[in-house]
Amino acid sequence: MHSDRIPRASAAVLALSVAVSLSACSGSGDAGGSKGAAARPAITVTPASGGQPVPVDRKVTVRVTSGRLDSVRVTAPGPGALSGALASGKDGWTSTGHLAPGVTYDVVARATGDDGKALTQHVRFTTAEADRTFVGEYHPDKGTTVGVGMPVSIVFNRPIRDRAAVERKLAVTASPAVDGSWSWMKDWSGRDRVDWRPRAFWKAGTEVTLRMNLDGVDAGGGVYGTQNRVVHFRIGHAVTTTVDTSRKTLTLSRDGKVVRTLPVSAGKPGYETWNGTMVVLEKTPGITMNSRTVRIFGPEAYNLKDVKWDVRLTTSGTFTHAAPWNDGKFGKVNGSHGCVGMSTADAKWFYEQVGIGDPVTVVHSTDTVQLNNGYGAWNADWDDWRAGSAL
Repeated sequence: MHSDRIPRASAAVLALSVAVSLSACSGSGDAGGSKGAAARPAITVTPASGGQPVPVDRKVTVRVTSGRLDSVRVTAPGPGALSGALASGKDGWTSTGHLAPGVTYDVVARATGDDGKALTQHVRFTTAEADRTFVGEYHPDKGTTVGVGMPVSIVFNRPIRDRAAVERKLAVTASPAVDGSWSWMKDWSGRDRVDWRPRAFWKAGTEVTLRMNLDGVDAGGGVYGTQNRVVHFRIGHAVTTTVDTSRKTLTLSRDGKVVRTLPVSAGKPGYETWNGTMVVLEKTPGITMNSRTVRIFGPEAYNLKDVKWDVRLTTSGTFTHAAPWNDGKFGKVNGSHGCVGMSTADAKWFYEQVGIGDPVTVVHSTDTVQLNNGYGAWNADWDDWRAGSAL
């Protein structure tokens, strides 16, 4: 996991519109321009270079006197090019896109004067910082190696009203190339989240790159992004696991070959283990499991200290782990409160075999795990998954 929170100072100042002119020619004569004298060809850009930070609600305008505009380009790192419209008479240009906060824009305008000479004007100005900003917490982290079931997942710290604007500035590329899509959802905690997954599990050895060009992007309601990130990660071996709640077994395969099948005890009636594909979220050698955290009270309540070899599969609290108190049930009876329990030795072996992003698929149980409960992306068919894209 990697979270970027970049503080921004706020500013609410008005920029002075200062006209900057570039003359195409000079010479003797009436400097003030006597009556009847032709105006000299010149380009004027507003806002002008320097001065106070420019509010983001300002328009950029370019005007030419005694000539015609040939081109206008307004750009800034992150937001990119600012759109605009050329006047029908080619004597003016006005921005139609929105300025991004806290960035420096370069304006390059080119024109041809009525005297046939070329004009060029270069202006640079900086916009005021935004009062409200957003960032995305992304997974997996840069430089990591993850399993074939790992999606790219971004959780935002503020509501995203314009999902399409944000999604346009996110990109995932892979080598070898794969077909994939973003899909929006609410995180388990209620925050806006967007995940990207390929159509099928990644191939082992795939190199993946996430690009986030969110600096200056308006997410709606005057909330602006502050991140530009390039995140490379790699897909490791194809380690896949199937838990059959009917047979009460766990079978692990590596690169398509079965390595081992273990006897397990899954969720008992009323507490069935989630059906469907989950993805390893984290591993912990020992934790306390208290039923209050999963809202189990009364006669079924429990508080187990130092539960060994825990592999987390869902945000809601599904694990594989050692369950010595259920010795005698493994391979015979489903007796847990939803987790997949096994002997201490088997749990340690499984813990050592799997890593973050490895898929674990439960079959013959009930109630398929939700898309946002950990990484449940694989439980949506491809058309439904793509329908979750804002684009």
